[in-house]
Amino acid sequence: QVQLVESGGGLVQAGGSLRLSCEVSGRTFSPYAMGWFRQAPGKEREFLAAIRWSAGTTVYADSVKGRFTISRDNAKNTVYLQMNSLKPEDTAVHSCAATGKPTNLRVPANYDYWGQGTQVTVSS
Repeated sequence: QVQLVESGGGLVQAGGSLRLSCEVSGRTFSPYAMGWFRQAPGKEREFLAAIRWSAGTTVYADSVKGRFTISRDNAKNTVYLQMNSLKPEDTAVHSCAATGKPTNLRVPANYDYWGQGTQVTVSS
């Protein structure tokens, strides 16, 4: 079984920064890509960013482009999301996901595995 475990969430003031981590463990699994999503209460899950594991190329949602940076450490099987200039509207449960095949990385249903999520709260 493949497991994704997020860490790094918390409470931060507006304008602050957080770095989320997501470690992939379990049976041998080579992701094609990994993504970060968030979901606020009463809202649909929203795509934030994705990175193709081998190539390192990235995709961002317009809402976070220039503020968030996705990166990965292949040796540690870990993907990161550096979040800067945080705003109260960034408050949500943030989750990482992994897909094993080329696909539209912006669509949650295209991912095979999900982490449990980590809460990010940005105070004004």
